[in-house]
Amino acid sequence: MNQAMNQAQAANPNRVNIINFIRGFEPRDPIDLVEPVKEQLALVQRHGLPATWLLQYDALINPAFADLLQDADDKQEIGVWFEVVQPLAEKAGIPWRGRFAWDWHAHVAFTVGYTPREREKLADVLMEDFRARFGYYPKSVGSWFLDAHALAYLSDTYGITASCNCKDQWGTDGYTLWGGYYNQAYYPSRLNGFMPAQTEACQIPVPVFRMLGSDPIYQYDARLGGNGQSVITLEPVYSGAEGGGGIPRWVRWFYDVNFRPEQVSFGYTQVGQENSFGWALMKDGLIDQVEELAGRQAKGELRVETLEASGRWFKAAHPVTPASSISALTDWRGEGRQSVWYYNRYYRLNLLNNDGELWIRDIHLFDERYEERYLKETCPDRYSHYDTLPVVDSARWSSGDKPAGLRPVAYDGEGQARPLAVRSVQTDESTPGELIIRIDTEDGETLAIRCSERQVVFAASRPDWGLEIRWGDSSELPDMKLESDAVGYAFRDHPYRVQFIGGLPPAPIPQKRNGQAQDAAEEGLTASADGIACRALGRELTLRF
Repeated sequence: MNQAMNQAQAANPNRVNIINFIRGFEPRDPIDLVEPVKEQLALVQRHGLPATWLLQYDALINPAFADLLQDADDKQEIGVWFEVVQPLAEKAGIPWRGRFAWDWHAHVAFTVGYTPREREKLADVLMEDFRARFGYYPKSVGSWFLDAHALAYLSDTYGITASCNCKDQWGTDGYTLWGGYYNQAYYPSRLNGFMPAQTEACQIPVPVFRMLGSDPIYQYDARLGGNGQSVITLEPVYSGAEGGGGIPRWVRWFYDVNFRPEQVSFGYTQVGQENSFGWALMKDGLIDQVEELAGRQAKGELRVETLEASGRWFKAAHPVTPASSISALTDWRGEGRQSVWYYNRYYRLNLLNNDGELWIRDIHLFDERYEERYLKETCPDRYSHYDTLPVVDSARWSSGDKPAGLRPVAYDGEGQARPLAVRSVQTDESTPGELIIRIDTEDGETLAIRCSERQVVFAASRPDWGLEIRWGDSSELPDMKLESDAVGYAFRDHPYRVQFIGGLPPAPIPQKRNGQAQDAAEEGLTASADGIACRALGRELTLRF
């Protein structure tokens, strides 16, 4: 029986990392930081599961944490959590600028707040003191975000195997990471730690796994507040009405969505919680999640392993970033929403069926030449920002009653467009590296969307159809200019384009002022235009990137 279970686990591509990172100081409220680590360790060892423990420097130099982990069983991996704290900065000869011994503001806590040479000094102290304590260099280094210079230095100098960073979010805790490889893992560009590279020559050979487990339907456009987006993730401390890892029903739905038997490449999530939340807040949710993982692993649905083991497997299986996907075809809230994510090393795409209303709400392109803001410069304040190249961005381009996105439309006899009313959405992930989304409409027609390496092909059963990209009044729009068969974009002065194949030249959607249609300016598009449209000449229309 054990042999059969091991074979099932080995054959299943779905991976889970239990990653608990450990801080040695919490300035906001008095809290026992050791208790969560003891309880987390006892929990995973009780179920015979491996986990990865990432020590922040102040925890690394504290025997209360280091001794505890050194006495753990041999399934446990010990690595480092690379946030800058006062004793690390001072040992590296860098004056401390924080409000407390650990200050979470981006220009203090993260490598982006320091010069490239200072980042190397900080990394040297962290890695050498880890080796002095444990006798080897760590293979896994995590952080909410690491700049490309620091990550490349850790790879080239210390040979790390894997890294992890925060989910996509807008402004949460001051950090914006937006438009990235949505889940699973990617090889970053040497010019941009958030940007998947397209070539082996330009990639840092360290897979970066996305943390926290975002809700694939609701996290993308989660409400904005004073602290940025709200959080709808697998973290066990979140159990509000929106969803999250403290709700057993949500957790089982999330596991079902991410660990499907059929995958474009592999399913992935990270389980765990930082110790600064305290054991009481995470206890019930984390115990439930780990028990459910143990049961699913026993059934061969997934494989729980350390971050370092996932990194080794990823590097052996994928010389460049593979395509991945998430198909959330059921809605845990019962509100009729379906969300499909597809992403590879060239782009990402998200489709949303909003109870019969179909939108492609997100397309971002990836370009290894797009340099991050902090490659050579330091982040000046708490509001750090990483991004990729937007083609469609519903979360950032919508305003008021004007939702942004790309939608397939049908044309009537007078040439007026109407959205397709959707009856069902299904996915096919049987072709390696590709995803097919099959859509049945209420009027008996069909639409298939094939996502592959550098293009998205729309194939309709009807001849009278096309695509529209719409937006509201938003300051986030890139510059756009119509070409004969494409739309040219420029974002932060970086040019890119999307080619339309199989349709009439893309044209502005007429603006309406006082009930009258008006054409957009002939020279291109402005933020005041409503959008662009491309009518199909036949039954196929292709977006090529």
